[in-house]
Amino acid sequence: MADDPEGFDDAVTDAEGDPRVILALNLVLSSAFAWLVIWGLSVLDVAAYTAVNVATLAAALVGVTYLITRH
Repeated sequence: MADDPEGFDDAVTDAEGDPRVILALNLVLSSAFAWLVIWGLSVLDVAAYTAVNVATLAAALVGVTYLITRH
């Protein structure tokens, strides 16, 4: 792009980001998804809607997401 200051594209490409923000996003999004999945499964009478089930699925999702996104 002609309007970008010189070197801006390189800086954006090389930016890693703050790992704490990435971890927080992972926790929030995985927890929300786990809540939705367990709620849906409880509507279908497949799993009980409990905090333990939501937390277990959220922890599993956080772990899997962390392992997949590591470089």
